[in-house]
Amino acid sequence: MPLRYQDAGKQPSGYDMSSLTRSDFRFIEELVEFIRGRGYVLDLSDVTFSEFFADNLNVDIDDAIYAENGGSKGKRLRTFLTKVDNTNAIKALEVLWAHRVGYLMRTGTSDPLVNAEGRYLTLIQRLNGSGPAGGEPPRPVSDRAKIEGFRTELYNLRDLPAQQRGYAFEDFLTRVFKENKLEPRQPFRNIGEQIDGSFVLDGEVYLLEAKWTQNPTPAADLRAFHGKLDKATWTRGVFISYTGFTSEGLSAYGRAQRLFCVEGRDLYEAFNRQIPLVDLLRSKIRRAAETGEPFVPLEILFPKP
Repeated sequence: MPLRYQDAGKQPSGYDMSSLTRSDFRFIEELVEFIRGRGYVLDLSDVTFSEFFADNLNVDIDDAIYAENGGSKGKRLRTFLTKVDNTNAIKALEVLWAHRVGYLMRTGTSDPLVNAEGRYLTLIQRLNGSGPAGGEPPRPVSDRAKIEGFRTELYNLRDLPAQQRGYAFEDFLTRVFKENKLEPRQPFRNIGEQIDGSFVLDGEVYLLEAKWTQNPTPAADLRAFHGKLDKATWTRGVFISYTGFTSEGLSAYGRAQRLFCVEGRDLYEAFNRQIPLVDLLRSKIRRAAETGEPFVPLEILFPKP
């Protein structure tokens, strides 16, 4: 049964409430009201708003305690954020942000709010004590700025003309690998075949295939890349597809041998949660070795608490 916070407003002394300020709430309203106007929350209807809170936060947002200041979706969201502590406020803001990003990407809409990501991250970091979630040590400001910059750049690549995206994606990955000290090498030819690049992780060389296509990558592309790896028995590879992989393709490809897969969402969420790229790659390699699955999404490898 969804959590109802029946005793909210009657909390014992010492109960933590969120430290959101009036300025924070104005910014949150700007984040969620741009689609349908004041009082609305993104593109959510009354029904999907209730389902969104129940499914993502285990909260009954229709409980009367959240309508104390009005029954609109916007007012119920504000009341909820007022009543919970910083941890739960962060959880709510994270799932709302992910839904917002999904809407923008799905509709091809440019973000109408100037520096929305930067302001959102600043808010989350402040609520989180200026550090990433999960109790990890805070990253240096310079590192956080670079990670945030990579995330914004990855998101903005979709606005490039179709013929430029693939090359821009390869260049982007090269710079990300370089920043993570993975010794990337630019595209090269090997026995007449184009290789998108390579990098070194924990002393092992990995060949790279990077794709930015309109549709998810099918089995044929996975088999073709694996064929390139067969040219050298010691070579491993990683296939990075911005739009992901078809379930039929992954099933048809079968168990991983020397190949594992990364999708664009993995990279975006790694930047979003400040998970180091090397940690993401190592986790995928280990899971592929243990299970034979060529692709396991980040959300399974790094479940949120």
